[in-house]
Amino acid sequence: MDKKILQEKMREIYEKTLEESSKKNDADYSMEYFFGQYGKSPSWCIGPMKKDESLTFRKNVQWNDPTETGWKSGFLFNPSAIEKDGKLYLFYRAAPRMETLCSRIGLAVYTEEKGWEDYQNNPVVFPVVEDEVYGTEDPKVYQIKDDSYILFYNGVSPITEEVRAELTAEGTEVPSLVCTVKAMVSKDLLHWERVGQIVPTEVSRYWAKGAVIPRNPRGEAVKINGEYLMYLSEGCGGKQVIGHSEDMIHWTFVQQEYLKIDELGSICEVACAVVDDEKDQNTLLLDVYYHTKEGKRAGLQALYSRQHPFEQLELNFGATLCWGGLWKYRGKWMCAQGWDAEEGNEEIYFYTTETK
Repeated sequence: MDKKILQEKMREIYEKTLEESSKKNDADYSMEYFFGQYGKSPSWCIGPMKKDESLTFRKNVQWNDPTETGWKSGFLFNPSAIEKDGKLYLFYRAAPRMETLCSRIGLAVYTEEKGWEDYQNNPVVFPVVEDEVYGTEDPKVYQIKDDSYILFYNGVSPITEEVRAELTAEGTEVPSLVCTVKAMVSKDLLHWERVGQIVPTEVSRYWAKGAVIPRNPRGEAVKINGEYLMYLSEGCGGKQVIGHSEDMIHWTFVQQEYLKIDELGSICEVACAVVDDEKDQNTLLLDVYYHTKEGKRAGLQALYSRQHPFEQLELNFGATLCWGGLWKYRGKWMCAQGWDAEEGNEEIYFYTTETK
């Protein structure tokens, strides 16, 4: 798509987003709501958590708009954090309003001495190609080598009539938009090189979210049985799919059922996958968002062994829903989210476990 046409389309979408009423912050979409679902806390689960007010991030300035469409942010959510050299790097989704399209991805850096500082070259990720015209969303950052990092995100674009006809003919549910898993790589978490599309459309069926890869408390991607695994749970024509990779960039995907909760309801999305190699080298945990049979929002955690990562051993009610991945900071499990901020307050809150 020509740059000028792309820019005009982005401006049109942005203006329409501002005209539409934004999502209201309701009680059953808060972190406390999901933390309150923990009935038990077996030794393998992570959570519940409480807010750590000392780490709250507040975005107080508007970025320059490289798309030149008049874009401004108004709500922050679905961040991903990682620690490097004693600093916290927080990649977050910034949208014009609560839970809307037209998102960009920004970065803030925390040090004990200065607190949070928003990166001067924000946004880190913004639409530059046609399959991102509706926005760039939901960062997930992983360390893949001592000197290398990868950031997965979603590019969003409209459904064409050709795609609609294709999916209808094969009997696949037609999504409202196209959602593409993409990636960027970096040596320093500041300067990024685009890799491009990770999940092909023949796998995603034009909608795939959540490049969920097991990572340890330090934010490092962890190989399971000698390879990296990616859990895809939303989209893919309604199928559970696993990605396999040697380097986190080149992937093959196969249909693989790994989570069975039919008696409880339906899976919405796996939020993150955790290997606590500081505590137990043999277990793997999935943190999951689902809908109950009554249609209520809910969370659970599923336990696996690393030797058998597709055979769930136990389920426990309650989840952190930390879309960008859990990590340990100051010796405790940490989660970041902006859901509980009021409309117009650009804040991200941090939640931590009571025990180390």
